[in-house]
Amino acid sequence: MQYYEDIEVGDTQEFGEYHVTKDEIIEFAEQYDPQPFHVDEEAAGDSAFGELVASGWHTAAMCMRLLVDGPLEDRASMGASGVDDLRWKQPVRPGDTLSIRTEIIDKQVSESDPNRGYVDSRLEGITQDGDVVISWIAHGMIARRNPGGD
Repeated sequence: MQYYEDIEVGDTQEFGEYHVTKDEIIEFAEQYDPQPFHVDEEAAGDSAFGELVASGWHTAAMCMRLLVDGPLEDRASMGASGVDDLRWKQPVRPGDTLSIRTEIIDKQVSESDPNRGYVDSRLEGITQDGDVVISWIAHGMIARRNPGGD
């Protein structure tokens, strides 16, 4: 298990492979973001995207799945206090395969709870072609192995 004390600013990790299907794009969008360019191939052809694309929220959810299955799998995660700078940089299309890259950019011990620390990390979702499609900065809460220590 990786605790707050084990995490260093500058640590990077690449992980995952998530294949995006047309059916999944439509299913997610029908429930959560039913805009025409997410649910209707013909309408999507006439949109700014020119074809069916995943909802940005779906892209975030797929990357979150990769994060949970990857870097967070063996980390003493206690959730997160928020996300900043969420950006959808390029659309995700059926047939894309996503992976993630993370970098620890800051950390500090909680002033209100000595049992946890805050770890800020930048996440980028990347396609099989190396294109960054989404990015955000997460403010994770990580349990401390040694509360009161450094």
